[in-house]
Amino acid sequence: MSEATAPVFDTVRIGIVSISDRASSGVYEDKGLPALKDWLSRAVLNPVLWETRLIPDDLDGIRAALCALVDDAGCDLVLTTGGTGPALRDVTPEATLAVAHKVMPGFGEQMRSISLNFVPTAILSRQVAVIRGKALIINLPGQPKSIAETLEGLPAATPAVPGIFAAVPYCIDLIGGPYFETDPAVCKAFRPKTALRPTPP
Repeated sequence: MSEATAPVFDTVRIGIVSISDRASSGVYEDKGLPALKDWLSRAVLNPVLWETRLIPDDLDGIRAALCALVDDAGCDLVLTTGGTGPALRDVTPEATLAVAHKVMPGFGEQMRSISLNFVPTAILSRQVAVIRGKALIINLPGQPKSIAETLEGLPAATPAVPGIFAAVPYCIDLIGGPYFETDPAVCKAFRPKTALRPTPP
């Protein structure tokens, strides 16, 4: 494809948040932010403006960070990792629900469904997804392997199990955000035919 006909993709702003008392205090190296950025960099074809945060398991702090990423930084998509289990310090879902304008339960349901293919303790995960304004906020698992599995799904399974990111671009369309383009080799986004953007000849 020549430079003159190369598609022009919308610039998108993505917030990635790793939530961990010990990683944020330097006890051990955070692996959540690199895992999120690696997967998204391969899956999303748009130019991305990144907003990254590494914060402790604190309800007010998480809530403030999510509000700032959406309201002040203008993120279209915010993905968190960590703090979604049943432990006393795991408060990410509570903080996320506290900033919600709408709740999107299907994302959490699908993440648990995917993870149950690997561990029975997936039922202990409490990930939620919400809409705030024109932004989608999704809680992801804490382990890098689980992050990729839930985003990408299980394409080699019979039948194939779609990951949650396949629904993200159309969801953002519906709430008035930019048009996310994905690499189908990593994650094929699903949109109804009427919602597809024409490609250049």
